[in-house]
Amino acid sequence: MRPPAGGAPDESTVLPPGASPDSPVFVISVAAELAGLHAQTLRSYDRLGLVSPGRSAGGGRRYSARDIALLREVQRLSQIDGVNLAGIKRIIELEQMVDELRSRVEELTEELAAAQAAAEHAAAMVHQSYRRDLVPVDRRSALVVWRPKPRPE
Repeated sequence: MRPPAGGAPDESTVLPPGASPDSPVFVISVAAELAGLHAQTLRSYDRLGLVSPGRSAGGGRRYSARDIALLREVQRLSQIDGVNLAGIKRIIELEQMVDELRSRVEELTEELAAAQAAAEHAAAMVHQSYRRDLVPVDRRSALVVWRPKPRPE
């Protein structure tokens, strides 16, 4: 199974202490070596919007472990699966959209569970407040006797 286009970091990418998979820590030459690509290819992918690395204060590209995993995925899709760069860009966009939608579904599921719990709690509170001396009456079978008022003469 391949990693998602969001780029699950590979275990072979060694991170500096305290860095997360999203920390932009690798300069372009190191990122190119880790991804097995030429630095010019990384620049090209950046211009095309396939992989957008972070930038240092001086403007240099800084790649994260997640970016490197994404570079490897772009290379695999291009070389092994024969997908052109426009197709790869669309695949990446769609997979990012899927990830966002999954996150939104998760948020909505949590909100729904909280709302259901609140509704159950409210229903329990209402039930506790019922007066026990009142008896419900089924009015559908009740008999109503109507007597007209006598007319004043």
